[in-house]
Amino acid sequence: MEVIYEDNHIIIVNKAPGEIVQGDKTGDTPLSEMVKGYLKEKYNKPGNVFCGVVHRIDRPVGGLVIFAKTSKALSRLNEMLRKGDIHKTYWALVEGSMEKGNDTLKDYLVSDGRINKTFVARKGEAEAKESVLEYETIAKGERYTLLEIKLLTGRKHQIRCQLSAKGHPIKGDLKYGAKRSNRDGGISLLARKIEFIHPVSKEPLVIEAPIPEEFRKILNR
Repeated sequence: MEVIYEDNHIIIVNKAPGEIVQGDKTGDTPLSEMVKGYLKEKYNKPGNVFCGVVHRIDRPVGGLVIFAKTSKALSRLNEMLRKGDIHKTYWALVEGSMEKGNDTLKDYLVSDGRINKTFVARKGEAEAKESVLEYETIAKGERYTLLEIKLLTGRKHQIRCQLSAKGHPIKGDLKYGAKRSNRDGGISLLARKIEFIHPVSKEPLVIEAPIPEEFRKILNR
């Protein structure tokens, strides 16, 4: 477990692809429990350790995840998340080359929980929600393009679904049409940067995740 930032109220961890943030039916140890273990050992805390999950990212996705170390921080961060005051930037390696170097994608998306997948729908279709993201091309390789993405809405599998619908699935994302899987079983989508006002100190925070090697290869071409 890689801790990127920590103070008295929050801890931000760099999640590896394949890890889960919260417990699920698989029974695998979630990142939230790893954080509890880390805090218990580091501070020699007796009994239960508080660790509040502020948000989640998909299991095959890597990058930054915020946890709250106090109930006060958790309630304030939850409210900030609801209001859209926590700004997230993602990096994605996609197949092929985008038609435009930068653009805003707007779609209506609907999720099917039975198969854990999201689809593009028509406006007005039952349960379809407007979904908006902005992307900018950072670098291009022979087969893949590196994009920086800013989410303007937070729908389930939004980035994965919208990019796939444009004919450019994320590298390794077999569920959304990628040609082949990644060796680690993850997908080449990174929660790269988080920006927000600290819920207690009120200081601005800009936290960035380390750049994985496969992203560096594209950047250094």
